[in-house]
Amino acid sequence: MIKIVTPDNNKQERKYILDIIFNEFLGLEYILEYKKDFEFWQIELENGKKIKFKDSFFNKFPNELEYLKLENIPDKVEFVTNKFLAEEDIPMIYGSSDIKVFNDEIVCGIDIFASGFFMLTRWEEYVNKNRDSHDRFPAYESLAYKQGFLDRPVVNEYLEMLKNMMIGLDEELEFKKRKFEFILTHDVDHIYKWDTPKKFIRHLCGDIILRKSFKEFFKSILYYIKVRIKIVNDPYDTFDYLMNVSEKIGTKSYFFFMAEGLTNFDNRYKTDDKIVVELFNKIKSRGHYIGIHPTYNAYNDKSQFKNEKKELEENFGVKISFGREHYLRFELPNTWQIWEDNEMQWDSTLGYADKEGFRCGVCYPYSVFNVLTQKKLNLKEKPLIVMDGSLKEQKNMNSTLMTEKILKLIKKTKKYNGEFVFLWHNSSFNVCEWREYNVSYESAIIEIA
Repeated sequence: MIKIVTPDNNKQERKYILDIIFNEFLGLEYILEYKKDFEFWQIELENGKKIKFKDSFFNKFPNELEYLKLENIPDKVEFVTNKFLAEEDIPMIYGSSDIKVFNDEIVCGIDIFASGFFMLTRWEEYVNKNRDSHDRFPAYESLAYKQGFLDRPVVNEYLEMLKNMMIGLDEELEFKKRKFEFILTHDVDHIYKWDTPKKFIRHLCGDIILRKSFKEFFKSILYYIKVRIKIVNDPYDTFDYLMNVSEKIGTKSYFFFMAEGLTNFDNRYKTDDKIVVELFNKIKSRGHYIGIHPTYNAYNDKSQFKNEKKELEENFGVKISFGREHYLRFELPNTWQIWEDNEMQWDSTLGYADKEGFRCGVCYPYSVFNVLTQKKLNLKEKPLIVMDGSLKEQKNMNSTLMTEKILKLIKKTKKYNGEFVFLWHNSSFNVCEWREYNVSYESAIIEIA
């Protein structure tokens, strides 16, 4: 069995990142030993050969939680190279570019464990208090965005470097086998666009006042008439289409529903309405999945989350064990802990609302860590990589550029046999502001197929 030796400080943090990298990601068992006055993360293989990574971070903070300070986020990240990389270079969050290779030992200056811990635990978001208008940590505040590697699954890159080093010293090693997965998810903020005449009138006003388009005005009237006489579906009623597309490529969709909300940002449907229950039964009968989309304030309210989960389970008659927060609202470590305390299996909130990419630096699901209690949770995070709205709202965005961005991230996820978690709302079709971008969703599906 592999033996790992580390310094004897920050033990819970060290144990967590080693568990994630070796157990969950690589599928390897190990024994751990803490050593006083030691300066490396030392990995001793079964054949006695060693890989030593310089401890460049945790050794600076001998007291528990002392590392949780804003000034401990680096101002600049160096992109370094060595012969073990899967890419041309690699972002080095902590450490140095030094590397020495011997017959029975490799000594590397890149602290991949502290760097991986930084990305996966999101402690950066705990110490950086800057937030947007919805109290969310924005992409532009993140180190990955500022230093130009948000579009790279940097933790996967660290894993490949480590694997290549280990194989170089022991060709008999075998790692966990993985295959690429496409995770199609749909947050159901609305069931219908025009469920009341008042909403339709408001939409017509938007055509004239906001969009300044008489063409859209008359097109909306014609569409509404067709909906009322049941020639076509309401613009937001795309559920059959979404399930048909998923089934064509041999996968199932995840639909995340909201319970009754308390704010103007929340849903306009009730989960015990006949039409909603019928929709749920249709989704269930076709083998697709139902999860929770907690309302606007539930991300930081344990009792509200509990009540909403209970409402969905009672009205739908299923156990709710996964989902995503509304508006991608998230507070570290509270939100993860709320999900853990409510016995949820996985969350998929962690993508940025304002930018696509790898917020957690990884395209594998993983067990999360409460940085304050210093405990690994049972809850897993499936990081969100692309959301429709985060692309559409970017300056000078068009369908061609959107498609290019999506396909580029799919390609990167495929390279590491990861999970490409994709969010496209059921309401992001068939309306004027989205019509141009339907091709981007279909192009992503074609790429997978």
